Amino acid sequence: MDNKKKVVIGVAWTYANSDIHFGHISAYISGDVLARFHRLNGDDVCMVSGTDCHGTPTTERAIKEHTTPESIVNRYHEQYVKVFEKLGFSYDCYTKTADPYHHKKSQELILKLYEKGYIYPKTELASYCNSCKKFIYDREAEVICPKCGGVSKGDQCDHCAYVFQAQDLLKCKCRICGNQTEVKENTNLYFALSRFEDDIREHINKCRKFWRKNSINETEKFLNEGLVDRAVTRDLNWGIKVPLDGFDDKRIYVWIEAVWGYVTAVMRYCDEQKEKGVQNPPKWQDFWYDHKDGSNLCYLCHGKDNIVFHTIIFPALLKAFDDKMFLPDVCVATEFMNINGEKISKSKGNGWPMLDMLEKFDADSLRLYAIANGPEKKDANFTFEDYHAFHNGEIVNKYANFINRTLNYKGLDGHFAAGVVDPAIKTVCAETFKTCAENIKILNFRDAVFNIFEFASIANKYYDTKAPWVLFKQEDKTEFNNVMSTCLYVIANLSVLFEPFMPFSSKKLQDYLGIKQTEWKPVDFVGEKTFGKFEPLFCRLTEKDVL
Repeated sequence: MDNKKKVVIGVAWTYANSDIHFGHISAYISGDVLARFHRLNGDDVCMVSGTDCHGTPTTERAIKEHTTPESIVNRYHEQYVKVFEKLGFSYDCYTKTADPYHHKKSQELILKLYEKGYIYPKTELASYCNSCKKFIYDREAEVICPKCGGVSKGDQCDHCAYVFQAQDLLKCKCRICGNQTEVKENTNLYFALSRFEDDIREHINKCRKFWRKNSINETEKFLNEGLVDRAVTRDLNWGIKVPLDGFDDKRIYVWIEAVWGYVTAVMRYCDEQKEKGVQNPPKWQDFWYDHKDGSNLCYLCHGKDNIVFHTIIFPALLKAFDDKMFLPDVCVATEFMNINGEKISKSKGNGWPMLDMLEKFDADSLRLYAIANGPEKKDANFTFEDYHAFHNGEIVNKYANFINRTLNYKGLDGHFAAGVVDPAIKTVCAETFKTCAENIKILNFRDAVFNIFEFASIANKYYDTKAPWVLFKQEDKTEFNNVMSTCLYVIANLSVLFEPFMPFSSKKLQDYLGIKQTEWKPVDFVGEKTFGKFEPLFCRLTEKDVL
């Protein structure tokens, strides 16, 4: 990096209505890779996310379990925090939309946009269920999609991803009681999204080179249909209260306050740093206002089913709040991760909870598999057989075994004499740092991982070709020391290269080697070294482990 940047990394917020599974992680993991990579480059990073607590997914779960939305939120939020901690996600702030701080800041957004004329009241016809005595919205409605004809829940089409408008839900079927709805007048607040169509088009043209094809295609499809104003309130009793008179029976619609969470989470992080007495604490404006000098950078990491909320709606909100704010320039949208050839589904029960996977398998190994074999540019398929082969073949054979046979070399007892590092290996190492960084910057995380494995393969070939065991027997001390010093140099640098991808094993290795601070550049790890016994970073999986 030429200049220090202010980097916001927003990772999609998970609905508090079910267990986090491997499909979620495959969409989120790129956020942590980017955060760790930019920190190694000396950038100021604020990585944020949280639990999406409001809306019908949570209330549906509460009704099903005969409990309250609060209890559902608390249960799943606690689980999500554990999952991200066990996976090593380096959030600067992981919060929840039920947090009073987020409520307050979201209400301030509504008031400001209302005062500026970007939010206004509108009376229109809406679906009303006489049986349930309520207006029906989103997942409470069963509707026929006007675009593809498929039957779907009323928030977003399950078949073509079309985002339903209010008129699409008229005369739908109530999914709560199964009865047909009728049409009644209802007044809600609306956001003037249509007024930002030109701004969004201009922004997309600036940023399209940083986006994946799925983000570009889905966004342009949505824009070409013409942006329409969207309701920002709903007839609900669970959610953030509307800070305007006459809307006491309504709550702020989840789509607006959840994406605004990327801003409120950064605000909260900065406020917390100040409260802790941190010297020169960051200001949220440092991250979210455009400095006009190229020092801003914002990544939004999410699945392909959430593209338009991140590429159109959120930028429009930022523009409405203050046209000096920085609009997200890099959208990292993944495809879907399937399980054994099937889409992960709660009804099928095929999305093995992530906490259970972490009890059985190594966190770094799961992270790396999600990156190297994830749905980066097309749908991917997870099988335990593939995971078994990847873990043993790539992580253990190529990486861990090279470390083990170097650090636990018999006859040295952990003492490595000084030697000269092979210049050719140094050149390969420097080139790996460069190529890996280039791939991370253009969101080719899989290629970045295999850049590192290629370096590990070259190191293994070097070891086998130089045959240090022969040099040791021949008592060619000079050449033996050169070879072992070169291998130590490789190991030290592999620990840095893998740090964004496998932070736990990298930290363990760096602690063992005595590397106290790392940057994204080759480590000049030379000289005489003495170590204790090294415990293997990874264990080989057996077929029994993955059954």
